[in-house]
Amino acid sequence: MLTKTTTRTLNSAIRVATFSKMAAARAQHTLPQLPYAYDALEPSISKEIMTLHHTKHHQTYVNGLNTAQESLAKLQSQEATPETVKAAIALQPALKFNGGGHINHSLFWKNLAPHKSEQTKLPAGSKFAQAIERDFGSLENLKKAVNTKTAAVQGSGWGWLGYNKTTQKLEVVTTANQDPLLSHVPIIGIDIWEHAFYLQYKNVKPDYLNAIWDVINFEEAAKRYEAAL
Repeated sequence: MLTKTTTRTLNSAIRVATFSKMAAARAQHTLPQLPYAYDALEPSISKEIMTLHHTKHHQTYVNGLNTAQESLAKLQSQEATPETVKAAIALQPALKFNGGGHINHSLFWKNLAPHKSEQTKLPAGSKFAQAIERDFGSLENLKKAVNTKTAAVQGSGWGWLGYNKTTQKLEVVTTANQDPLLSHVPIIGIDIWEHAFYLQYKNVKPDYLNAIWDVINFEEAAKRYEAAL
């Protein structure tokens, strides 16, 4: 017969072992490599901005997400009590903010391409080009719609061209802070946080929004659109 003390010790050991296995199994999120050099987007986005944005801001979201997930895994390995439930709930804002920041920026880097490269040209005759013509009338109208709605974001957030699976149309939407786009399939995302443009464009958001179209990766956007279909 096992004594109560022995049973508690075994249960504690099991919980520790379970947490260790969970922590080992859960791969740490890492900062993705950029598919181009930090200066490849100049003059639309400077090397200084890209370096800071990628290595400092995105890395901070990655670190915060890993820390929040480790804390949650530790709580999940413990006996369920009102206190552990409260602690898990308290972690949700950090998971949402840092997780959203990691998701959004990972998409954003692929969303861009070297200044006026072949990737920044809308693939003629593609399903994506046809959808733009259908839903906006022209590429210029699309750019105006995205810029207008994105510039109107108060504070920090993102402007998106998303595919609405319900209406089967391309639509312009925005999200606050680092909230990921959940209502639509993200096709093109534009970071409107000040750290994305302020060193170069100060408080003149329209200049940043006009310039970024010269480095938008339409080739990638077309692939995302066709995958969404």
